[in-house]
Amino acid sequence: MIEFALILYSLLLAIVFGLRPWMQYRRTGDHGFRGFSGRTSPLERLSGLLFVMSFTALLGAPIASMLGIVALTALPGWLSALGIALTLTGFSVVVVAQFQMGASWRVGVDRSEETMLIRDGLFAWVRNPVFSGIGVFGVGFSLLVPNALSGSALLLGAVGFEIQARWVEEPYLLRTHGEVYAAYARRVGRFLPGLGLLAQRRAV
Repeated sequence: MIEFALILYSLLLAIVFGLRPWMQYRRTGDHGFRGFSGRTSPLERLSGLLFVMSFTALLGAPIASMLGIVALTALPGWLSALGIALTLTGFSVVVVAQFQMGASWRVGVDRSEETMLIRDGLFAWVRNPVFSGIGVFGVGFSLLVPNALSGSALLLGAVGFEIQARWVEEPYLLRTHGEVYAAYARRVGRFLPGLGLLAQRRAV
């Protein structure tokens, strides 16, 4: 199970941070990476740091257990089977959502640019399917590699997703797309269908 989790995670990283940026550059001349520059807000830098820590901990979890550094928690077999299903589901959601974003694909936010608002495909169900997919993958991964590092990765990632989605990306999308995004966010959940809906603005 540990080897399977490590291979699948390595493949996910290769697609998200290798293949997808390469395809974006071939298509648009822009790799799509934003953030970690002087123009980013403190909240975006914090979420970026949490993402790096989460991804690093997730990668280290199986390696540390294989080396005998961190012990695994014994889980019943059905939870391991659930872990396989969740990692494969999360992996698929991330990959599909990445490609459904088309030329609008970005890692981070550049407030000086305006990209097309994607509202179809997986984005018709949740506003942040990439984050949702990574979250599902992370839960499954922690069931396949149940140790302190995978648990820490889940917590760090969850906080990072919340900061990035709620306080970085949503204000940017509201400023950029106005009522079009507001109406979309009132009917489509943030990470799960029907949850995290944007509240109706009151007239002043």
